[in-house]
Amino acid sequence: MPEHTVSETPSAPTASGDHEQLRLLAVELAEAAAAHVRGRRPEVFLDGGPVAGAVATKGDITDPVTVVDTESEQLIRGLLASRRPADAILGEEGGGDVGATAAGTVTWVLDPIDGTVNFLYGLPGYAVSVAAVRDGVPVAGAVADVAAATTYSAAAGGGAFAVTADGTRAKLSCTREDSLPVALVGTGFAYGRGRRSRQVRLLTEILPEVRDIRRLGAAAMDLCHVASGRLDAYYEHGLNAWDWAAGALIAAEAGAVVHVPDVTVGGAAGELTVVAAPGIAEDLTALLARVGATTSLPD
Repeated sequence: MPEHTVSETPSAPTASGDHEQLRLLAVELAEAAAAHVRGRRPEVFLDGGPVAGAVATKGDITDPVTVVDTESEQLIRGLLASRRPADAILGEEGGGDVGATAAGTVTWVLDPIDGTVNFLYGLPGYAVSVAAVRDGVPVAGAVADVAAATTYSAAAGGGAFAVTADGTRAKLSCTREDSLPVALVGTGFAYGRGRRSRQVRLLTEILPEVRDIRRLGAAAMDLCHVASGRLDAYYEHGLNAWDWAAGALIAAEAGAVVHVPDVTVGGAAGELTVVAAPGIAEDLTALLARVGATTSLPD
């Protein structure tokens, strides 16, 4: 299994000033885009369905992209162009290359709507994810839950926090669960039939060994749920960097054990992401290895 540590959380969090400034900007960007997404949904989805031309598909018929995804990313890119024009950008819709930047350069990794299917159907559980990555490692990030108007954020070495719609700020900490058989575990499935079928076969072997499985439909939100203690762990094959860059940092800063692919590895490689509370991380990793889930599931 790929083992790339997002961050090491010290006993007394002390984010550098630079990381904290990047976190503040990530929050600003994510919240601006989330407000746009929140306002646009009732304009784009009228009488239960989308207006003409609002929804297309990408590589698979089950993988939608909406005009609001594109607008959200363009909004963030425009703000970055005025605030940090020298930085690189990798976005789900607009592309980019996180591996092509010079040492020390910040690359902003963007998911303009993570959980587009939830957004499409009006199900709560979609978010804007923004991460600042330097030398292949996320150093700041924010995930804005659009429907709940709650923003999760972290700076490397500075802990993880959530701010709710009424301005309440809470420090995040993952669960203290130490028994895998009573752990609530999140996961996700690919859009393509081949990998999805293999994921389901693995699930039939994993499910009997844990309390239950949740499939909520947005990886960035799932990682924040681990950070906040709503899930004990999360695993999925085939995530892209924009799916995990911000959320994995937030989970790590909340005390979770985090294993992610290299930031340059695309989702087509099918590598495994695992994020777990420390008390069950070793047992979960052993279970995943025993059933063959630590092997990549390429497209």
